[in-house]
This record gives sequence, structure tokens and C-alpha cells, in this order.
Amino acid sequence: MKICKQINEVRDFIKQQCKTGKEIGLVPTMGYFHQGHLSLMKKAKEENDIVVVSLFVNPTQFGPDEDYNEYPRDFNRDLRLAKEVGVDMIFAPEVDEIYLSQAATKVVVEDLTDYLCGASRDGHFTGVCTIVTKLFNIVDPDRAYFGQKDAQQVLIIKRLVKDLNFDLEIVTVPIQREEDGLAISSRNKYLNSEERGAATVLYETLQLAKDLIDQKERDAKVVRKKLINKIETEPLAEIDYVEIVNQTTLKTLTEIKGKILIALAVYIGDTRLIDNLMLEVS
Repeated sequence: MKICKQINEVRDFIKQQCKTGKEIGLVPTMGYFHQGHLSLMKKAKEENDIVVVSLFVNPTQFGPDEDYNEYPRDFNRDLRLAKEVGVDMIFAPEVDEIYLSQAATKVVVEDLTDYLCGASRDGHFTGVCTIVTKLFNIVDPDRAYFGQKDAQQVLIIKRLVKDLNFDLEIVTVPIQREEDGLAISSRNKYLNSEERGAATVLYETLQLAKDLIDQKERDAKVVRKKLINKIETEPLAEIDYVEIVNQTTLKTLTEIKGKILIALAVYIGDTRLIDNLMLEVS
């Protein structure tokens, strides 16, 4: 497995692979790998000749009061796990390799970034879109892999790829969960034992939503209120948002019909967790 720190190294490696017609899969990550990341790498390995994993904690997608400095990092462990999966190259640049000191360009996707996490994390998706655009330009992959846990991010990146005419496919991989249903996330590391137990309320709330919809409840306001009530039974939980929206536009629904996204962002203690459920309802 090749480890690159410099952009030129990556481009030289990719040029050599492309000469022989090999297809490239990219898995963008911020490291501290878990089963969710590994599922993306395995999927990329199945569908491509060469798998490149970027390992970069991107400062521009963190707000001033967010956890950039505390975000979990374990470079040697990440290398071991990626190698076990069969990753061909790790791109692990320093910040000043990615962001020039006088850079004046950012990538902004409008409208879709106004909802859900975009409403509560100002500038977050500009940081995401800028780094993803840079990675697409550096690696020039045939496919890029993202997890469904970040459903809004996936939708935004698909729009970015379409609008900017990138010649690549965005592949979405299902949410990976612990045995009790908690969505696997690097931030789960922040939870103490009591908070870890409390965090299952997110999955339980999504299951409640599915049950209500299976029982033919179609009033989005009624369902949303019951979901909020469910989360509020957990003393350690504080709601950022609970929304029932259209999967394509992210606009709030009044009637539960068609392709819907039920999205949650909840603080458990000081840790912000997200989860979602996608359904097609007739």
C-alpha cells in the first residue's frame, strides 16, 4: 500500500495506473476508521482496479466552536485497517498541502445546503464541497464512495458533480450499525458509558417512525411530534433537528408520501450525532 503526502505524488501514481486502463475508486475520509469506512473501501475494492483513500481532517468544515482539534486521530491504526482491506493508496496530506495560504476560491452549492445540518452548521457544507472538489481534481476517480449516514452530504455532492460536469459516479453505501442499532461514527468515541446507552434513542426513534408509517399514519406533523416526544424521554438528549423531508429537495413535507427522508441530529451530552431513514411511501 502506497502512502502519499504530496499532491504530485498522487497524480504521478494515478497517471501510471490510467496508462493501463485501470479504474480508480476514491473513498474520502477524515480517518479514525470504523466499520462504516471499511464498508466503503470494500465496496470500492469490488468495483475498481485501484482504491485510493484520502485521510484528511478537513479544518474548513468545522465551525469555530466545533471539535476540529479534538477530532479522533490514529494514523497507524488507520493504515493497518486500510491495508487489511486491500487499499492501494492512502493520501494523507498536511493542511498546507491542500489549502494555499492566499487561496481565494471556495465551492458553494446553494439551496440544498440551507436545510438540516446546513441550517445549524454555518459554512460546513462549503468546507465539504471545497475539499471534495479538490480531491476529485487531484485523484480524478471513476467512482467516489460515501456513506448514507450523511444523507444530505451525499445529495449535495451528487448535485456538485452534476453541476460541475465531473465525469465520475457517486456510489452510496448503506449505514453501518452497532448491534443495538446505533449508527457507527467516529464521534461515538466521545460517549461515556451512560451516554452510549442513551444514544440508542436515535435508532429507536427512527424505528418508531417506520412503525407509524407502516400503520398508515401520513400526517408528517403528527409523526414528527411523536418522534420529538420519543427523544425527549431521554434526559441526556437535546434535539438539534427532527425533520421529515423530500429525499431530492430536502423540503419539509406535510404529507408522508413518495420518497422521504427522516433525518435526526441530536446531542447526547456534548456529542452531536446524526442518523436517518429513507423510505418510499405510497
